[in-house]
Amino acid sequence: MSQPTIAAAPPAWRQWVARNAIALYPVLVILALVIFFAVQNPNFATFDNAVNIGRQSSVLLLVALAGTMVIMIGSIDLSVGSIVTLSGIVAALTIDAAGPVVAIAAGIGTGIVVGLINGVTLISLKVPSFLVTLGMLSILSGIANMICGGSSIMFMDLSLTDFVNSELIPGLPTIILVALCSAAALAFIAFKTVLGRYLFAIGGGEMVAANSGVPVNRYKVYAFMLSGALCGMAGVLLTAQVGAGTPAAGANMLLDSIAAIVMGGTALSGGIGGPQRTILGVLVIAILSNGMDVTEVSSFTQEIVKGLVIILAVASTIDRKKYPFIK
Repeated sequence: MSQPTIAAAPPAWRQWVARNAIALYPVLVILALVIFFAVQNPNFATFDNAVNIGRQSSVLLLVALAGTMVIMIGSIDLSVGSIVTLSGIVAALTIDAAGPVVAIAAGIGTGIVVGLINGVTLISLKVPSFLVTLGMLSILSGIANMICGGSSIMFMDLSLTDFVNSELIPGLPTIILVALCSAAALAFIAFKTVLGRYLFAIGGGEMVAANSGVPVNRYKVYAFMLSGALCGMAGVLLTAQVGAGTPAAGANMLLDSIAAIVMGGTALSGGIGGPQRTILGVLVIAILSNGMDVTEVSSFTQEIVKGLVIILAVASTIDRKKYPFIK
């Protein structure tokens, strides 16, 4: 009687690739985009343009990291762009009267308060995060326009603007340094603290986490507050960078941030991914946007491409086991 054959285990490198496939996708996309745009226009592959990409994507990185913390628990925050706008306007209104330190605190504090309202509304009224933050998006947009009358708010104290646009490290603008430090801090929180572990647990299975003793509602509120704080910081940086608080500052942040999050490999279903992957996703979106600008692709085509990126990224990262029925 013949002995049953035992299939040989795949090579170690194949096992590693299989385990890290989602994380490798954005890396391969980045390499492909860099090569493609460098061939199309030699000006793309220069140090100055690389710094320009970093400067342009710093605020987006903070907003995408904010959205990541909420998506990690299986929720979504559609108000991130409006929080950026309102926080920036608050900072612009404060800086001349109270100085840059108070302006920074006011902008970040505005984001934290909005995040707290989002989280408390979510858990107290049992309303889906999509609807809560969609309503907050409209509310904050209206408040911002009421405050500034639909016009930009200029300020005379340019100390914060000078700091953000300076280079503490030669060749590295301060705004990039702040964004990278924030990303490193958030990665530490996500993987080395109780807060991060609980957020992943809630996204992986809310009922299981609750039965394990995780105070789910409280940590949902924490996630939205952290998201609000990052958006508040993004609003302050953006206002300082351009030298004014504008009512349309965060208008395009929502689509780009969601595209970056899902492209990086953080699943919209929650529990998978994290800040480290969002950094790669932001690079994909930033390089794609900059490359299309350098090669003079129309803004309308750029919107189409970004929409396709979101669809393809969601299709490749969504955990279908959590959605037995697609509605």
